[in-house]
Amino acid sequence: MTYRTIMLCELLKLLRLRAEVYHNAKVCGDWLIPESELGQTCFHLPVEGECLLLIPGEKEQLLQTGDMVIFPRETRHTMLPTKPQTGQQQHLPYSLAQDNAVAMLCGKVTFEHRAHITLLDALPSHLIVSANDSKSWLPQLLTLIRRESYSVQPNPLVLDRLCELIFIYVLQGFSVSTNNGGILKLYSMEKIRPALEAIHRHPERSWTLETLALKCNMSRTVFAKTFSQSNWTAMRYLTWWRMQQAWSLLSDGDILLNIAFAVGYRSEAAFSRAFLKEFGLRPGQVRRGKV
Repeated sequence: MTYRTIMLCELLKLLRLRAEVYHNAKVCGDWLIPESELGQTCFHLPVEGECLLLIPGEKEQLLQTGDMVIFPRETRHTMLPTKPQTGQQQHLPYSLAQDNAVAMLCGKVTFEHRAHITLLDALPSHLIVSANDSKSWLPQLLTLIRRESYSVQPNPLVLDRLCELIFIYVLQGFSVSTNNGGILKLYSMEKIRPALEAIHRHPERSWTLETLALKCNMSRTVFAKTFSQSNWTAMRYLTWWRMQQAWSLLSDGDILLNIAFAVGYRSEAAFSRAFLKEFGLRPGQVRRGKV
């Protein structure tokens, strides 16, 4: 596993993402599937067959079996047949559908942790993943999805978990191939890897620009300049990571003083001020689930 993948995995553990399939049926007739919930993270996958994806202002896209489109924040779009169809639109179970029907699986992804905002900001408005680029993992997952979907009573929990795996694989593949900015670029910078690993392993330590630079065998100036190429500063990332850890600990019900010490603060007051500045919420609100 590459360094970038390891860092992404650590972030995904914090996010506690959940996929929920809201459509898994074969569509036939004069069918059309529009956006479901603007702003929501969603995905669409032709499990069998192909369809057209229309996004206003962009060229139409052909989605074939196993191709996937992810909207980090859903925008207006439409999916429809590749050729004009007759008859009323129907959404049928896999076992009852007509031969020319297209099996469409659509779902949404939710996150328990606020850190998902930073991840989504690093992604494009939509992401299309070709089945040809996913041959190492997609065929096995599609086989399991089809097996469950053709059963008499498909188990929604199984389908949700399979889609979570697909979503994670897509993010992993995108993080390896992208040259975009944001946190994914930060996680690709080998030169500052020792500093990031130190922050992740010991957020409670009193890190400074100098001590983090030493981890990378750099001068303070060179380290700061190198780190800033990701559009982050080292101290900003240190605070951000500490606050993400704090959010998880608060969600699990730990007490404030313990959390403050665990993420590098020596008093509840200092920790609470930093948390309020980061999230616009007081720690107690998160601890009580009032968010």
